[in-house]
Amino acid sequence: MNIGLPEILVILALFFLLFGANKLPEIAKSFGKAFKEFKKEVKDISNEINDTEKNDEKKL
Repeated sequence: MNIGLPEILVILALFFLLFGANKLPEIAKSFGKAFKEFKKEVKDISNEINDTEKNDEKKL
């Protein structure tokens, strides 16, 4: 299932109609912050798992 340019344009048009031009920058900013925080947490969890695995290997 691929999303092409026409589909993206339709989605953007729906967002524009639903939220208006004034709300879109706020929504995009909030989404960007949330995505950045999500990526940070995933990286932290991945690092913690790797550290735990290394410590377990040292115990053996």
